[in-house]
Amino acid sequence: MNVDRLRFLFSRALRTSLATPLLIAGCGREPVVVEPPPTKPEPVDLSQHSDVECVNGAPAISDLSIEPPPDSVQLRAIYLRTPPFGLPALRVRTSEGEACATATDPQDCQARLDTLEIQQGFPRTCAIAEGCAEDFVAMTRGDEVAAFTNAESVRALLGRIDTPQEAALLAFAAGYSLCEWTGDRHGKVRAFPDGTFSVVGTQGYACGEGTQLTQHVLGITATGELTEQQRVVLEEGSPLCAIGRRPVGLQDARAGGCEDARGRYFADSARLEAASIHAFLRLREELALHGASPELQDAALTSAAEEVRHTGVTARLALRFGATPLPPAVTDLPLRPLDEVLLDNTVEGCVRETYGALVAHHQALHAKDPEIREAMVRIAEDETRHAGLSWDIDAWATPHLSAEQRASLQEARRQAIAVLRAEVAVPLDAELTADAGLPSPEVAAALLDSLEQAIWA
Repeated sequence: MNVDRLRFLFSRALRTSLATPLLIAGCGREPVVVEPPPTKPEPVDLSQHSDVECVNGAPAISDLSIEPPPDSVQLRAIYLRTPPFGLPALRVRTSEGEACATATDPQDCQARLDTLEIQQGFPRTCAIAEGCAEDFVAMTRGDEVAAFTNAESVRALLGRIDTPQEAALLAFAAGYSLCEWTGDRHGKVRAFPDGTFSVVGTQGYACGEGTQLTQHVLGITATGELTEQQRVVLEEGSPLCAIGRRPVGLQDARAGGCEDARGRYFADSARLEAASIHAFLRLREELALHGASPELQDAALTSAAEEVRHTGVTARLALRFGATPLPPAVTDLPLRPLDEVLLDNTVEGCVRETYGALVAHHQALHAKDPEIREAMVRIAEDETRHAGLSWDIDAWATPHLSAEQRASLQEARRQAIAVLRAEVAVPLDAELTADAGLPSPEVAAALLDSLEQAIWA
């Protein structure tokens, strides 16, 4: 499901309570007026631009005009630190041509290609340093094996910039992100009649005090000169950035030893956020196993990285309220057949994660505690994209299912909604509804009604 549509549905579900500033009162507390957060600046108008073609999280290299023609060109990602989530230290994102095809000694040429070492690749900015991959271009031409690790060397390799993909690759080499899977941050490119190009990408991230996610409009000439023409701040970083999909094999555990309901709540949240890392990494493997698109696989990996941040912020909140989160215990199980993956996606993603994203938006608007409110602003946006991924997986797989399989998924969804209704009917501690902004049972039921009418029917 388009993430923008989810945002619209969530906004409609919350509209009644947001029509006027909300008065929140806890036990023995004075009411507090909570205003909606300020809107973000308008992004650049991209109506005349086209999407940058991407493969495995990087610009495609299928439309390059290099002279003299090489045997092969590869775009490689290398983790200069310990790679996260079990990824290899070096991987080929995309490749064109046959490596070492005209070499006098193909085996020696291939060995030199396989052992290419670089000290630093294209500039990259990552919120999680351990997961920061740097990219470079590898080329073979006859007996030549070469690496191109910065924008200047890539410009020399390309020569004249003749195609939109060459302009995109040059911008990528200069440190601009172009292949984010979300539509509002995906790179754009436009060719002009005079042979110049406009490329739109992003830099930075909004995670931590003083950080920013910025959008940049670049002008690129046929000779490869790059100038930055416009810059817009898409998102300001929160000092707290750092509710989720439960993995199969998660063992039950609850935070104990804390009298404060807020501490217990955020300790349990931190454990579940950490468990969601496992869930999304497993989901990525299972999507690859069953032939899902690279975009869906990359979105699952991005979601895992975002859950790392969520774990950090909820753990800090738990500690603030006197609780210590328990690490999740997840049994290592074999990858599942597609029908089991889709059943899990229906329950954990299309129902529970979708509702959790809506609740996170409720907290971002209603939490009395400013630290919690600020943290939930970022978490709500991330969780909305995670919910959107669940619906995208459903849309990818459902058309290929039998009528009986679809009926089974529909029944699983119905049962999951019923379980969720029973869970949210339990009254909450007054400090949770006030400080953390969690909906009361009455409001939670209304939110579920809204989702059931809009997307669960």
